[in-house]
Amino acid sequence: MFKRVCIIVLDSVGIGALPDAAEYGDEATHTLGNIFAKCGLEIPNLLAMGLGNIEDSRLPQVSSPTASFGRMAETTRAKDTTSGHWEMMGIIVEPPFGTFTKFPEEMLTAWLKRAGRETKWLGNCPASGTQIIDDLGAEHVRTGAPIVYTSADSVFQVAAHEEIIPLSELYKLCEIAREMLDGDLFVGRVIARPFVGKEGAFARTENRKDYAVPPTGKTLLDALEEHGQTTLGIGKIEDIFCRRGVAHINHTTNNADGISATIDALQNNHEDTIIFTNLVDFDMKYGHRNDPVGYAKALEAFDKELPKIKAALRPDDLLIITADHGCDPTTPSTDHSREYVPILAEIPNKNSINLGTRATFADIAATIYAGLGHGAWPIGKAFF
Repeated sequence: MFKRVCIIVLDSVGIGALPDAAEYGDEATHTLGNIFAKCGLEIPNLLAMGLGNIEDSRLPQVSSPTASFGRMAETTRAKDTTSGHWEMMGIIVEPPFGTFTKFPEEMLTAWLKRAGRETKWLGNCPASGTQIIDDLGAEHVRTGAPIVYTSADSVFQVAAHEEIIPLSELYKLCEIAREMLDGDLFVGRVIARPFVGKEGAFARTENRKDYAVPPTGKTLLDALEEHGQTTLGIGKIEDIFCRRGVAHINHTTNNADGISATIDALQNNHEDTIIFTNLVDFDMKYGHRNDPVGYAKALEAFDKELPKIKAALRPDDLLIITADHGCDPTTPSTDHSREYVPILAEIPNKNSINLGTRATFADIAATIYAGLGHGAWPIGKAFF
């Protein structure tokens, strides 16, 4: 049906609360709909593909969408980046990763001892990443103690000023933590969160680095590699999959670079079967910072580049645009939100269909595996 696939994950662009969202405190969330209601959105190209035709999108519809359109529910009982991406690639995480309000002091002491540091830390609580450096950044600069925090998601995050704890040392701290956070303390990701600046004007940098765990089963990327078909990971894809099944890497750190790298790969890459892009700014810069205006502008910026992406497609390409969870910037929470995610799937010059509401993100894996001629994937149902 197709020979190459480009998957673009608009990180955190959810499209309405899942039926169990109240269990996560997310019953009022609708990332796209609430941004549209608050700010308006000039996204004609996404609408032309059918984004507004998705059930309960709250966006304007078009009469003849160019893409097949629908929404997907997450089977994994989670709302984090790792679980979302893994489920797209055919793995249901069961049981889900652990979440914490604080980490045991004995673990933190052992962690810093292994790193050869004084056993002092700051934080160890759920927090917004920008707020905690405002609150504790000056004390960190004065004492040199790393800032540790978490959220409603399965994360262990370490913030440090780049002039106080150099990047190489911060990354080493995170590598050690990743080794230790197992068993009862099993978390989905350890994240290095470097920042710069002075008190009152601290700002996070783009030198963030994620440390996930290897996938707990065979992913679509693994299976395709066995068939001699390779994947190019753009953005943080390599981190999410611990490089497993990701043969080639372009670790872009923002939306603009990720979009540019995707267009370049579509135009010039004759080697990889999968071009897999994560666009992180929606989540990192705007969702977690409760900035609906910035979020809206980022969506509009992506929409302006969408014609270039589509123009670079070959006749036997499949383009998939989706998300991994929500992060509604209009709600009081700064955490991810438990939402449906949109699915837009387009093959040049092919008719569109209404994909409806899909039971699992793994339908993406099933669609790709079957469409490349390899048969049925064990989880999920193909779109076409």
